[in-house]
Amino acid sequence: MATREGPRPGGRSARVQASVHGAVKALLAKLERSEITVPLIAAEAGVTPSTIYRRWGDIQELFADVAVERLRPDMVPIDTGSFRGDLLIWAEQYAEEMSSGPGREMIRDVLAAQDGSGAYQCCNFTRQQIEVIAERADARGEATPDIEAVMDGVVAPIMYRILFGSVPEPAHVERLVLATVDPEPKP
Repeated sequence: MATREGPRPGGRSARVQASVHGAVKALLAKLERSEITVPLIAAEAGVTPSTIYRRWGDIQELFADVAVERLRPDMVPIDTGSFRGDLLIWAEQYAEEMSSGPGREMIRDVLAAQDGSGAYQCCNFTRQQIEVIAERADARGEATPDIEAVMDGVVAPIMYRILFGSVPEPAHVERLVLATVDPEPKP
């Protein structure tokens, strides 16, 4: 049984990945997903199909790799001056982006990958964003819930609704954040 070779270190590997990722994004913008093939991606990227098969194994693994890269946050969470405010704005943006058509498609691509490493990476991206929010709050002297409590109380229900239900409404996201940040009801 043949095993998939990992990416080669160095500049060429990075250039090939960038070229192939760019080709996938360009083709997804022009064509229906079902029309995109490895030979078409290879031609657009200026590589051979065997390069893609050797590096990614199949088109689904390539789609997953591109989705993971697109899901990588490109900015730090907004600083409102409070943990609650930062988490609320971040969670609302997260829910909106992930529940959009492209967001749902990227989630499906990541989850369809064979080895699950893309899902693990995406979970870490999310955790890192929450850590930034918590670190800022800690520097201000604010008490914050555990990162895992935020993942379980805010992120998981949002993702569950995106995957299996309807788009989480901003009011629902706010209730999740408030229940996680301030779990004790006020009299």
